[in-house]
Parts: sequence; C-alpha cells; structure tokens
Amino acid sequence: MKATEHPEQAAQTQLDNRLAKAKPVKLGWSPEETEEITQALNDLLANYSIHYQKLRNYHWNVKGADFFDLHEQFEQQYTEALRNIDDVAERIRIFGKTPLSTLKEYLEAAEIKETGSQLSSELMVRELLSDYRILLQYMFNVVEVAVRHSDSGTEEMVKVFINQLEKHHWMLSSFMSK
Repeated sequence: MKATEHPEQAAQTQLDNRLAKAKPVKLGWSPEETEEITQALNDLLANYSIHYQKLRNYHWNVKGADFFDLHEQFEQQYTEALRNIDDVAERIRIFGKTPLSTLKEYLEAAEIKETGSQLSSELMVRELLSDYRILLQYMFNVVEVAVRHSDSGTEEMVKVFINQLEKHHWMLSSFMSK
C-alpha cells in the first residue's frame, strides 16, 4: 500500500515526499555566473597558495635579532593561510568546478611571485606586506563577484579572510615602524 493511497498517512521517509522525488535543484547560478565566481576564487587560490609557500620559506629561513618574533608569526600565518586555502578550494568544488591544484598552475596564474630564501627579515616583512595588498585586491574582487551574483556563502567566507589579512598588515606594518 502506497502513502498516496491513504493521504491521511504521513510520509515515512523523505523519499516519500514529492520534493524528495523531484529532480535535484541546482544551487541557483547559471553556468556563466558559476564560471565567473569560480574563476575569481581560483585567482585568489593561486595567489594565496604562493603566499602560503612564501610564509613557510620565511618561517624556515628567517635569521637575526627578529628571529623569535617573526618565526612564530610566520608559522601562525601559514597555518591560517592553509585553512583558508582549503576553504577556497572546497568552495570551488561546491560549484562543481575543479580548483587549481598544482604548483605549476599556481605559479602561472598568480600575481604574487616566489622569492629566495636568503632575504633579510626586513625584506621578508616587506614582501609579505606587498602580498597582503595583492591578496586583498583579489579578495575584494571575489566579494564583488559574489555580491553581484547573490552568493552569500562565498561573500561571507572571504570577508573573514579580509579581516584576518588587514590585521596581519597592521601588525607587520607596526613591526616595521620600530
């Protein structure tokens, strides 16, 4: 006996409900909108990934009187960057797209460039301050695209990243003014 034969009976499972039997609904964005959102996210992902590796490089190779302060700061920041990178890549997957994922792809797509390992601590900090400005531009672009397409999930995620980077910029800028 089917539930539809006795309408007074409640559905036993979600599968008994009309909506559960219907064709799955897309997230709500057109292919063009999805492409624009994921392209902006992939651009951010590439730059963030190069920045992450730069932080690890600096963490391992910082020297001098600032070693203890910067060594710890760089580790905190690369740990945070790794979580954020994972969130960006997973957000791209939510849209059914493939995130950039190789170093070659990152290096080709990123505006942020690698540096060597033998920099002074001051140059390391200056490089990171430059990275923050670049990353913030890409983050602002993602937010703009997300707002234009009513993608509140992406917008909310990236606004958290913006707050984090602005604080890092302030802290390292203050460090440089000693």
